[in-house]
Amino acid sequence: MGQLFCCLQVDQSTVAIRETFGRFDEVLEPGCHLLPWCFGRQVAGYLSLRVQQLDVHCETKTKDNVFVTVVASVQYRALADKAADAFYKLSNTREQIQAYVFDVIRASVPKLNLDDAFEQKNEIAKAVEDELEKAMSAYGYEIVQTLIVDINPDEHVKRAMNEINAAARLRVAANEKAEAEKILQIKRAEGDAESKYLAGLGIARQRQAIVDGLRDSVLAFSVNVPGTTAKDVMDMVLVTQYFDTMKDIGASSKSSSVFIPHGPGAVRDIASQIRDGLLQATPQ
Repeated sequence: MGQLFCCLQVDQSTVAIRETFGRFDEVLEPGCHLLPWCFGRQVAGYLSLRVQQLDVHCETKTKDNVFVTVVASVQYRALADKAADAFYKLSNTREQIQAYVFDVIRASVPKLNLDDAFEQKNEIAKAVEDELEKAMSAYGYEIVQTLIVDINPDEHVKRAMNEINAAARLRVAANEKAEAEKILQIKRAEGDAESKYLAGLGIARQRQAIVDGLRDSVLAFSVNVPGTTAKDVMDMVLVTQYFDTMKDIGASSKSSSVFIPHGPGAVRDIASQIRDGLLQATPQ
């Protein structure tokens, strides 16, 4: 209706391409314009100056012969000062950009192993952006940014990679568990050795105290009772200890059956055995 009255409205972020008798005349900026159709002037079309995005899915092969699908997102826009080139020089901008993306990705990814491709996504994106910027600037387009948003290998490959990762983590966990058990065993052995050492010290001190007590008792008895010998005193002490032991065994509710000779002759034999043992153990 606007063209019927020789007026034309161009929206914001858009330019119109005006022709006169089929020849390019002028790029119309946003706003209202006079368009006298009677003089052969008409609008050939409109060109958006907004940033557009194109997602490209490219299948290629890595250096280690793994097929992957690389997803690249290209953000681009037409330049206002080169709107005529952007409108007339390219018939299908998206297919042109897609062709350049395919070319760069299929030239870059086959040089890398699969793991390296994941690590060098930014380098691949930079190579695609540089190539597109150099090619598309001649057609009036600016490449705002290029991103490699995803690298998808085959499902079997992804499953194998996950299994490798899981096996590596299990191996690390097993090593850590074995190391922890090793430390526990070492600490347990050190504690047991220290316990036995202290128990040995306690037994040695106990026996030393018994020997010192017996010696003092023998000396005191020999002094207070004239005519007695050390042997007589030792026999009496051993008999006393013997009956005390029998009393303790009988009084304990948790004691097991113990068979000990209890006749007078047996007492003399026990006294002789203990005395002989003490004499043999005494250093000469």
